[in-house]
Amino acid sequence: MFTRMAIWVSTVTAYARHHMTARDDAGASLVEYALLLALIAVVAVGALEILGNSVSNTLHEVGNTINGSTTTVP
Repeated sequence: MFTRMAIWVSTVTAYARHHMTARDDAGASLVEYALLLALIAVVAVGALEILGNSVSNTLHEVGNTINGSTTTVP
């Protein structure tokens, strides 16, 4: 999963460098936004990996409570 993210980050960075050949601040801004977006994506994926099962179980329990069901998640 993290290998795909690293490939995506390098692709976005290369794309931004290639298409912003002018020597102005707009190119730097685009690269900064691309890196910020990549960082947010990595943090989100990491949080889902760490908290995924507990969040899923909690939401399943909430759904069962709303439906009046008492089944548990294995």
